[in-house]
Amino acid sequence: MISIWAPEGIDEITSGADLQAIIGDALAASPDGIQSGDIVVVTSKIISKAEGRFVSAIDREDAITAETVRVVASRTNPATGSTTRIVESRLGIVAAAAGVDASNTPDGTILLLPEDPDASACALAKSLRARFGVDVGVLVSDTLGRAWRDGQTDQAIGAAGVTVFEDLRGSTDAEGRELSVTLPCVADELCSAADLVKGKATG
Repeated sequence: MISIWAPEGIDEITSGADLQAIIGDALAASPDGIQSGDIVVVTSKIISKAEGRFVSAIDREDAITAETVRVVASRTNPATGSTTRIVESRLGIVAAAAGVDASNTPDGTILLLPEDPDASACALAKSLRARFGVDVGVLVSDTLGRAWRDGQTDQAIGAAGVTVFEDLRGSTDAEGRELSVTLPCVADELCSAADLVKGKATG
C-alpha cells in the first residue's frame, strides 16, 4: 500500500529561502511525520524560486532560447501567430518551452527550471536524513506532457536515494517472452501520484 500526503505550513517561497529548513519544519509539524523509506517529492517550482531563477516575462522567448540545446519541433497557431517550441533543454529534458514557466509566479516574471535538480535533491535528502535520523529519498518533480497531446502529468527531473527505474530487461512476461526494453520509470510514477495531493493552484 502507498500513502500520499501533503504537509501543511509551507508558505510562498521567495528567492534565497532555506528550503531544507522550511520542508524539514513542515514535516516535523505534520501528524504523519517522516519515516525511514519515505520519499519526499518536491516540485521544481519552489526550488527554482528559492534559487532565484526569475526572469522578466518580456524576455520569455529569449529565456527559452537560452535554455535550449536543440529544437525538436515547433508549431505556429494561425489564429494567434504564437509559436510553441518543443525543445531539448540544457538539462536534457524534452519539453515545451524548455520548462520556462509563467504559472504561480509573481506578476511580470517567469521561472526557469532549477540549475541542477539532482544536486538539489541530494542536498535536501542529506539534510532530512541528518535532521530526522531516517533514510529517506527525494524526488524533484515538474509538470510535463507529450508533444501535441492534451494533458500533463508530473515527472521526475531530479532524484536522490530513490531507485528511479525498475529494470525488467532480461526477465520474461506472463507468456514466457523475454522483455528487452521494459524499464518502468518508478520515479515518474511516484511524482504523478504525489501531484494528486499537491494541487496546482492552491499555493
